[in-house]
Amino acid sequence: MKFYAIIFFILISSSITAQTKVWFDTDIMIGMPDKRPREVDDGITLIMALKQPQIEIVGISNITYVDYGYDVLNKILNWHNKGEDIPVYKGSNLANDLGTENDATRALYQALKKEKLTILALGPMTNIATLVKNHPDIIPQIERVVICAARTPDLPFNPGHGKLNLFDYNYEFDTASMTTLLNTDIPLEFAGYEPSSYTFIGNVDLASLDLTNEADKWLFDIVQPWMEVNEDLFGIRGFIPFDCSTLGVVTHPEYFTYYENIPIQETYKKNDALVIQPDTPSKKFLEVSYDFKSKRTVKYARRALLGFEEKILETLSATK
Repeated sequence: MKFYAIIFFILISSSITAQTKVWFDTDIMIGMPDKRPREVDDGITLIMALKQPQIEIVGISNITYVDYGYDVLNKILNWHNKGEDIPVYKGSNLANDLGTENDATRALYQALKKEKLTILALGPMTNIATLVKNHPDIIPQIERVVICAARTPDLPFNPGHGKLNLFDYNYEFDTASMTTLLNTDIPLEFAGYEPSSYTFIGNVDLASLDLTNEADKWLFDIVQPWMEVNEDLFGIRGFIPFDCSTLGVVTHPEYFTYYENIPIQETYKKNDALVIQPDTPSKKFLEVSYDFKSKRTVKYARRALLGFEEKILETLSATK
């Protein structure tokens, strides 16, 4: 019996030490009042992350609309985080001030001084790039940055029925900050539109939410207008939960296929999203290809496999 007890203890200890410590950086806008409903995937991703035993979120920072984001982040934490408090810090409000310190960059620097962390970057890279530009000494403490951006060459971002091409928001909103990250030796992993396009959430997928529960009812009601926008723009009622794939390569890496050590570079070519960006005939693209000569290589998630969508839905309906 002692032998089995020792083995059990070793297995439990291993599972505890294997937990990934994560800093969560997000441009969360779920539920933000505006002329048109805002995307909901950041909020869904945070809810999912809070319920994953594989990771420990040690801090959260936000970027763009930081006052609203700060409030909604704390609302979600109050509902879904049943453990220790997770601190929330305001980052760059406009994502156009690379190099300007803020509460988020200062807090992330202090957190990294204590221990190595994986950074989950779900918005523009301004906060992360400001940290590494101002404090290159901290770079060895960054295990990796996992980013929602990039594409393979000439891949259009056209969800749904392909009626409208989108642009690579997280990259294009602040290309200078992405360039700063690419010029470091930090391990970078990308999971953006391409793997996420294999997942889809519609009304029937939210049937498991408990509408008598305040948190679930809030999420269900917030999601409906966003589904309507997607139906209007892309011809299908529902949405792709982009940021869930970015989280997924950390929590469920086995549910994705990858290009390993693939060269990445910023290219300049004709804009493929002119309907949304009519005044931008050409622009920068962030692309990966084994044909590129770039020495900078990354890990690139290319496809979400069957079963990952179910993991998202199971997590949303589960209690922590």
